[in-house]
Amino acid sequence: MLPPSIAVQRARVMDPAFHARFDAIEREYRYLVFNAPVRHPLLAGRVGWVFRPLDADRMQDAAQWLAGRHDFSSFRASQCQARSPVRELRAIECRRRDRLIEIRFRADAFLHHMIRNIVGSLVYVGDGRRPAEWIGEVLAARDRRVAAPTFDPDGLYFIGPTYPAACGLEPLPVDDLLP
Repeated sequence: MLPPSIAVQRARVMDPAFHARFDAIEREYRYLVFNAPVRHPLLAGRVGWVFRPLDADRMQDAAQWLAGRHDFSSFRASQCQARSPVRELRAIECRRRDRLIEIRFRADAFLHHMIRNIVGSLVYVGDGRRPAEWIGEVLAARDRRVAAPTFDPDGLYFIGPTYPAACGLEPLPVDDLLP
């Protein structure tokens, strides 16, 4: 009875006290950017698209300013309801695979539109509009108005949560499934 875009991979009865959102100790997302002069019709709705050439190495250099525990107010949507803008971005990696740029994020939690706002700013660095250290300035400003616009939702994938070992929930492997 599920739509084609949803499939149950496994199921398990959990303790009634278990909460899928609040018991997660880490979350992982990926953002895929198709970087080519002309958009690809088969990828429409599945990836973000940037027609200007992007330098993934510059984007990676910029991304390192964001790693660690910080106040991410500059990358927070105005409608975000989180009590605190402080998050620990445990890993962020930008890498090019032919015409795709994959940006991986792992954190204790994310703010509303945080990833899309970071991607928008990394694109500004990647296409040469801003230097890599500008990301550090944006982060330090704690002001959403200084960052780049929110990037397109197409291309954003929730890979999954990580739970404490005591929950007995191992993550499903997805690396071999992504383009």
